Amino acid sequence: MVLIAGIDEAGRGPVIGPLVIAITVIEEDNEGKLREIGVRDSKLLSPKQREAMFGPVSKLCKHEIIIIEPKEIDAAVESESSNLNWLEADKAVILINNLRPDIAFIDCPSNNIQAYTEYIRERLDYKPKLVVEHKADVTYPIVSAASILAKVTRDTQIDRLKQRHVVNFGSGYPADPLTQEFLKEHWKEYSFFRKSWAAWKNAANAKKQKSLGEF
Repeated sequence: MVLIAGIDEAGRGPVIGPLVIAITVIEEDNEGKLREIGVRDSKLLSPKQREAMFGPVSKLCKHEIIIIEPKEIDAAVESESSNLNWLEADKAVILINNLRPDIAFIDCPSNNIQAYTEYIRERLDYKPKLVVEHKADVTYPIVSAASILAKVTRDTQIDRLKQRHVVNFGSGYPADPLTQEFLKEHWKEYSFFRKSWAAWKNAANAKKQKSLGEF
């Protein structure tokens, strides 16, 4: 019995909200069941399709999800010894060590696949086979399954933030005009902003410059 795992993330780019990383694990002989229920990269599915698939994927696969809040993201991005890629790799290590697959397929966020692979391998407490690739979420159904769990979890977290604070900041991505407008008006008010992001810094600096200009 060979256990295979897929690891993927959702919410790497937004200036608002958490980054979510998920692992899914299934017996290699059962991977075809993921294809049968229509599993593919979450970006190729509509939100309703992803939500409908969350339950079936969760039942078919052992899984674990890590939610990384903006404060931890900022600490990694502004650290001299870490960055966003290494933060993701550290979480991948935790997930692999916890669920102990024989083979782990990982969607690689780094341009340097070899360095990313070695970073993870050195920190694991056992020796699974690692298959680290760009667009692994498109290539391998088990990684597509992880991408669905990560994306639905991230979307749920964003909806909860909007409801809890009674606000609408759009998608949370810097290119979204609604997000830009919200950032411009409220950059100082909320803990869900990633303050290490250029979009947040630009909004904060613009306000500070304006305040100075008023003297």
